[in-house]
Amino acid sequence: MQTALNTPNTSPVASLVPSRTTDTAGQPGNHALAHYQIIRRNGAVVPFEPNKIAIAMMKAFLAVHGTQGAASASVREVVDNLTQAVARAMVRSRPGGGTFHIEDVQDQVELGLMRGGHHEVARAYVLYRERRSQERSRQGATEVAAVPAMHVIDGGQRVPLDLNHLKGLIEAACQNLGADIKADPIVAETMRNLYDGVPMDEVYKASILAARTLIEKDPDYTYATARLLLHTIVREVIGREVLQADMSEAYAEYFPQFIKKGVENELLDERLQQYDLARLGAALKADRDLKFDYLGLQTLYDRYFLHVRKTRIELPQAFFMRVAMGLALNEIDREARAIEFYEVLSSFDFMSSTPTLFNSGTLRSQLSSCYLTTVPDDLDGIYESIKENALLSKFAGGLGNDWT
Repeated sequence: MQTALNTPNTSPVASLVPSRTTDTAGQPGNHALAHYQIIRRNGAVVPFEPNKIAIAMMKAFLAVHGTQGAASASVREVVDNLTQAVARAMVRSRPGGGTFHIEDVQDQVELGLMRGGHHEVARAYVLYRERRSQERSRQGATEVAAVPAMHVIDGGQRVPLDLNHLKGLIEAACQNLGADIKADPIVAETMRNLYDGVPMDEVYKASILAARTLIEKDPDYTYATARLLLHTIVREVIGREVLQADMSEAYAEYFPQFIKKGVENELLDERLQQYDLARLGAALKADRDLKFDYLGLQTLYDRYFLHVRKTRIELPQAFFMRVAMGLALNEIDREARAIEFYEVLSSFDFMSSTPTLFNSGTLRSQLSSCYLTTVPDDLDGIYESIKENALLSKFAGGLGNDWT
């Protein structure tokens, strides 16, 4: 049995494989698979061809039942149905198109054989994959030289992937999280999901997804995942990579620019520019970014951070200071009170409600969490109350109506 998912269709077994393609309901036809690709082990990206899945399955049946059994109409029908089931499962996992790693496809083939009750064939397929894995391990030293270098698209340029830089980034994310939080599994899973010519932003996203899958094995991986996410947020907001050791200086430089940009784009109250922004920027504590777990930081990024044309302009500590500045606008010593508010927020000793986090310091600084209203007992009053509820909901806040 040879691997049909890795090699071109040159085997005589191909003549035994059902060649029909179907476009009936629920069964992906050729046109539906045009947006799907396979990442081979050498990083090459090739079209997704279910016919190669059929060849692999037929070879498995050959290994167990011999040529005569494989040539029977019933086996051909079984292989055809299993191939369609595997293709449907792969397409369902990425409805909008995408890439699958070769190992993911082979996992689905195993699963399809076992679910179909073909346990002997599945066992033969599993043993074959294991033999091939061992052969690749033994030949690893010679094969490394033959594997083309992984390239990425960075700044519009095609350049070799700097693996040392990627490993360093992931190792830094795992630093001081305990002996059980290791960078190697994250690096391995990240590399498994890359392909030659992948955009650099996708490399960083792959590292986040790789770390996230390990959270169920050890909850402390949530902090490593958050730090990898923080790296991508810093790149988006500041426009360059910044080491954690340099973030305090970067925050101090960035913060006045953030306030100015927020005012210019009509997101922030222009009175925020009257603060001593250099003093407030110097008060930001970059190390508190490391207190976030993954879900917390992802929620802030998705829902709370200010953005201009879908590009975030707000970093975590700037977010807390912006909220604090909005709360301190009417104080006499505004800078001192803003720093006090910032300290309790950024240390997680206290957290304001969602409307305050959304709106403090903005042009619509609605900070209330809940509203209780009485609805008049007439048609005009009822519809006016519905209008008021809609306007209040627009800028967050819970609603309670008295209809008595």
